[in-house]
Amino acid sequence: MSACEDFLAYLQVERRMSAHTLDAYRRDLAALSGWSEAGSGDPLEALQADQLRQFIAAEHRRGLASKSLQRRLSACRSFYTWLLRQGRIEVDPTAGLRAPRAPRRLPQVLDADEAVRLVELPTDAPLGRRDRALLELFYSSGLRLSELCTLRWRDLDFIGGSVSVVGKGQRQRLVPVGSHACKALLDWRAEGAATAEAPVFPGRGGAFISQRAVQIRIKQLAQRQGLFKHVHPHMLRHSFASHILESSGDLRGVQELLGHADIATTQIYTHLDFQHLAKVYDATHPRARRRKTP
Repeated sequence: MSACEDFLAYLQVERRMSAHTLDAYRRDLAALSGWSEAGSGDPLEALQADQLRQFIAAEHRRGLASKSLQRRLSACRSFYTWLLRQGRIEVDPTAGLRAPRAPRRLPQVLDADEAVRLVELPTDAPLGRRDRALLELFYSSGLRLSELCTLRWRDLDFIGGSVSVVGKGQRQRLVPVGSHACKALLDWRAEGAATAEAPVFPGRGGAFISQRAVQIRIKQLAQRQGLFKHVHPHMLRHSFASHILESSGDLRGVQELLGHADIATTQIYTHLDFQHLAKVYDATHPRARRRKTP
């Protein structure tokens, strides 16, 4: 096998990375390999720092966005770090390389009133109890879409008010489930005889519901509830995190609830919180608003 295939096998077997992440690494390394073959023809193990710098510059000229360039360079760094540890190269050519800085984009969130309006949808429609349980759990616990779609009834503890999920990197965590979400889930479970191993939200044939089906359904439900934003599952996760941080100020706690390995990922919500505070300040402080110049 090539060094690239060996590296991807390592990520899959030892690092237990998801299929989605593996595909991203495969695409990024394939782009580097294609660029090298079209130019010098050197194998990836032989590329030097100046060549990698030229590759990033070429991708930038091709119109690749800053965020995509950063991800592509991150894949290259991981690959060459692994080659160095394996003794296949003597110097890491990615050391000191930098991609163009991506502009920070704050995640969009629902305010508390909008979130309540969304989750408190009527349950008398077909699949109404399922939809209510799905939305309540999303907003109550801040789960990732993949985590929610693969839940089984055995993962829920209604007495303790918690759910056990396996997130990125196969890291397991226990997340609280609010009383409204517990009630909605119990109401949904009462509609059918669900075994402990059965999916909480089954799709066709009783298998786990697909992520795409949940995305489409949430968009439909948001419009039905009069929310004409682009509401999607991750917006509910962002809203959960923002509202918890706004109330508690406990950044480390929010990190644990979200299952972030690095607190720097969670810190974006402090910017959201400041954005809210700045609006309050501008609206209420007598000397905050900038006066228009005559």
